[in-house]
Amino acid sequence: MRLLHTSDWHLGRSFHRVGMLGAQAEFIGHLVGTVREREVDAVVVSGDVYDRAVPPLAAVELFDDALHRLADLGVPTVMISGNHDSARRLGVGAGLMGRAGIHLRTEPAACGTPVVLSDGHGDVAFYGLPYLEPALVKDEFAVEKAGHEAVLAAAMDRVRADLAARAPGTRSVVLAHAFVTGGQPSDSERDITVGGVAAVPAGVFDGVDYVALGHLHGCQTLTERVRYSGSPLPYSFSEATHRKSMWLVDLAADGAVTAERVDCPVPRPLARIRGTLEELLADPALAPHTEAWVEATLTDPVRPADPMARLTERFPHTLSLVFDPARTADDPAVSYARRLAGRDDQQIAEDFVTHVRGAGPDPHERAVLRDAFDAVRADDAVREVAR
Repeated sequence: MRLLHTSDWHLGRSFHRVGMLGAQAEFIGHLVGTVREREVDAVVVSGDVYDRAVPPLAAVELFDDALHRLADLGVPTVMISGNHDSARRLGVGAGLMGRAGIHLRTEPAACGTPVVLSDGHGDVAFYGLPYLEPALVKDEFAVEKAGHEAVLAAAMDRVRADLAARAPGTRSVVLAHAFVTGGQPSDSERDITVGGVAAVPAGVFDGVDYVALGHLHGCQTLTERVRYSGSPLPYSFSEATHRKSMWLVDLAADGAVTAERVDCPVPRPLARIRGTLEELLADPALAPHTEAWVEATLTDPVRPADPMARLTERFPHTLSLVFDPARTADDPAVSYARRLAGRDDQQIAEDFVTHVRGAGPDPHERAVLRDAFDAVRADDAVREVAR
């Protein structure tokens, strides 16, 4: 069986205030064309279809168009909700869509109930594990401690139990939206840290033939059977080196996996350039970036006059301007944002305690802070679901 694995469409998202709907529509056309030309048997979409819980109408219309075009091809599609999606909204009409071959899996309770497709070698069971917010699903999975590894492990126990009851030789595919250990994140993913832990070990998914992951925006192979497709478009300059693609996966009769990357259309290349303003305006080596979306980091010791206007004369698609003059870490001119770069909410709070009290928090106090942040995240998730 030939699968096309994609994820993280983020329909409705912009890139530094540049609307991406046209590029997203081009990607959908490319996906449909790939399904047709490469004789794909099933499409799997591993979450974050939309960029937010209540997407703009234009994004919903594009999603509707994608579903109609896939259904017209007669190729089944299995799709889960991600942490950016409203699972309840995305799942509306799932029963009716399933009759057209579009299988939406957004209910945590249905993790162990697969979509079963068949080829000349027998059945393939597709298990959809939507994004599992630990605080919201811990009761469903009867886990004592709300954490990503615990709820995913419980969900996979249901998958393995169902698979064990099926005919010998039944192949299996799991769709999941999670941060799995070994994956490389970028700046455009929403933090899903719970209890100080964001990642889960790949071993959680043992026992199935292929795991189609979503959440991280870089295409990557964790093992031959566990892969991220990545987002089809860039959503931050940290993705400047990404090769945006989908996985074309052949699942053999014995469950063996072979995979090929299928490149996605590039609306415009990304470039990160760095130097003084005069260097950036004069350096001939930067000529290839004149048509790219540009993030320029200026290292001038004093902020120059009209830097954006001058940069856009040479690089008309400059979208981001960063000032990073060379200074020592204890220089009072170092910006607050730079001092916080790379630090999560827990670390910032602990730094604040240290600054105010002269000593850092003890283990109990760290646990209190961590629980407070987890409670806020859970409350945000509940509010988003209820919208």
